[in-house]
Amino acid sequence: MLAKGQTVIQLMEKFAPKSLAVENDKIGLQLGTLNKEITKVLVALDVTPEVVDEAIALGANLIVAHHAIIFRPLANLRTDTPMGALYEKLIKHDIAVYISHTNLDVAEGGMNDWMADLVGIQQPKPLEELQSERLLKLVVYVPKSHHQNVLDAILASGAGVIGDYSHCSFNTEGLGTFLPGEGTQPHIGSPGKLERAEEVRIETVLPESLKGKVVQAMIKAHPYEEVAYDLYALEQKGKSYGLGRVGKLAQPKTLAELTQIVKKGFDVPAARVVGDGDRLIKKAAVLGGSGSRYIHHALRQGADVLITGDVDYHTAHDALMAGLAIIDPGHNSEKIMKREVAKLLGQMLADSGSETTVHASEPNTEPFRFV
Repeated sequence: MLAKGQTVIQLMEKFAPKSLAVENDKIGLQLGTLNKEITKVLVALDVTPEVVDEAIALGANLIVAHHAIIFRPLANLRTDTPMGALYEKLIKHDIAVYISHTNLDVAEGGMNDWMADLVGIQQPKPLEELQSERLLKLVVYVPKSHHQNVLDAILASGAGVIGDYSHCSFNTEGLGTFLPGEGTQPHIGSPGKLERAEEVRIETVLPESLKGKVVQAMIKAHPYEEVAYDLYALEQKGKSYGLGRVGKLAQPKTLAELTQIVKKGFDVPAARVVGDGDRLIKKAAVLGGSGSRYIHHALRQGADVLITGDVDYHTAHDALMAGLAIIDPGHNSEKIMKREVAKLLGQMLADSGSETTVHASEPNTEPFRFV
């Protein structure tokens, strides 16, 4: 059975939610419709004429790309212009185009984590924090007989995670009182009679995004007709999300050695480098795409090198004077997303029982040539 377009995108957004994107980023469905069965998905960095021809030859009717094809408002839609002709070809062949950009960069296990893995960064943290997940405290009162069942249900649904620790909770025994009204069917006691019951107060934490799932699981496992529980917003921050990654290398490398690792990992023929090749690099920062404005973020976090694309001349001078090395493998180094997204999305579709297949685009969309 083929997956519907909406289903494919739901899976994609489960991994890289739109909420993670930088404000005003051009993401989401940009052309076509998702109201159809998807035969094949083509994952591309850029949507170029060569990529569109590849999709047609492959029989793909959805392109998931990293870079937007509509970046500025259109004054017209003329098909006698290069971009207009591209839109026309996509429409004529019923190929939809969906963009996952900064949300894919920010996502846990996404673009910047893939870059960090290739470079050898250990326990990477965001280079620039954009948002952190709101934490809630859940308190619920449970009869002793059902304490473990309810606690297990709450923790199994994702609550109770603090940093690298899971199944965190606090449990206090006490005496609960309640008076069932007329027409009720209490688990303990009788209508019109004040009841006292030995109960356990369960306390735990959860990210706000899991509130519905956790509460639903708790209520389903709870024996009471009316469940007494509270949810409190906490001042503590939950998981942080942001652009770029920074952290110590598994093994220190010279700048020259690290440059070769970058060239091989990102499959680029050359890289521009700022700094002494013999310099020892212990802590590195990475950022997909254009990262000129992040040299000060890297310096503040103690990085010895920033690995990013599109570094301009004056920024390179600023970095050199500030003592920050730079490796610039180019913006096209983000092409690593093609194989990673294709593998990830393909597995999710297969796990859902879909026959829709996912393919990594093959054409090289690097506009520069090294001569």
